[in-house]
Formats: sequence, C-alpha cells, structure tokens
Amino acid sequence: MARAVWKGPFVDGYLLKKADVARASGRNQVIKTWSRRSTILPQFVGLTFGVYNGKKFIPVSVNEDMIGHKFGEFAPTRTFVGHSAEKKAEKA
Repeated sequence: MARAVWKGPFVDGYLLKKADVARASGRNQVIKTWSRRSTILPQFVGLTFGVYNGKKFIPVSVNEDMIGHKFGEFAPTRTFVGHSAEKKAEKA
C-alpha cells in the first residue's frame, strides 16, 4: 500500500542535514546511510550515498531519474549466484 499523498514523501531528518552539509562543503564525499526506506528528493541530485545492504555500503550516485524512488531500490540485499546447469543435468 502506498503512502498517503497528503503526508508527503518520507525522508529521515538526519539525512537531510547530512545532504545540506555535503552540498555546502562542495566536496563530493560519500554520505553513509542505513535508511533504505527514505525517498530520494531533488536536493540529493549529484550527491553520492552509501546505502547499507546488511553487509556493506553500496555507493549510489543520485541523478534526476531516481527522484521519488527509495534508496533501498538501488542497493540489493541478496546476491544471485545463478542456477547450476550441472545440477539440472544430474536430476534429468
């Protein structure tokens, strides 16, 4: 179920503060965040966020196409190894 429109997009407050500080400093440093549920806002365009996937921080550089999406969409939590052809051949 989607979030109500009248509530607006959800963004953790500390994330907005970190983005403002990074933009004011002018340096392109990675902003670490554990908030996968936060929505990407237009203020974040051009910044790089390190989104935690449960094991490590995945660098996500934000562009205009990502606005409105969640940070978690760009940092997968599971690694797909692939289906083994040998195991399929043994079963048949």
